[in-house]
Amino acid sequence: MASIRHNEGVLDAARDCVLAYGVRRTTLTDVARRAGVSRMTLYRRWPDVRSLVADAMTREWVRVVAGLDMSDPVRAVVTGVRELRAHPLWRKIVEADPELLLPYLLERRGAAHEAMLDLLGGAVGDARKARAVLLVAQSFLLSAPTMLDPVTMDELDAELTALLEAYLG
Repeated sequence: MASIRHNEGVLDAARDCVLAYGVRRTTLTDVARRAGVSRMTLYRRWPDVRSLVADAMTREWVRVVAGLDMSDPVRAVVTGVRELRAHPLWRKIVEADPELLLPYLLERRGAAHEAMLDLLGGAVGDARKARAVLLVAQSFLLSAPTMLDPVTMDELDAELTALLEAYLG
């Protein structure tokens, strides 16, 4: 039997609750009810909503990058940034609960970072370059909206493409 820590139904319920209420207003009771499990079952695996949401976020981000064609790393990274930027859970967190992202930007790498580094490292053949590419992609994911007007998001994505092509050769 699969661990509930990776239970798709629970992670789906957590994602749906965050989309409906935001992280701050989501409770483990909400998630348990939506997933059809007891609240105590969730408490045995997750100490709080934030840790459950972190697992749901990791699953969602890894799903995005796992679906990318890494035979062309530049195209894959730009596509990944676009897909993450448009992802409903990403958008909800950025709009309603952006402070949730701060630890992953300032203090530590998360499981999604590790998965992306593994994928990029294999595609570019160099762990140091993979880290640099991830940092650049992350900045375009997070900060691109602050650089709009007079340029468009498509134009910024074209600049990301140019940067990555020049760097990766």
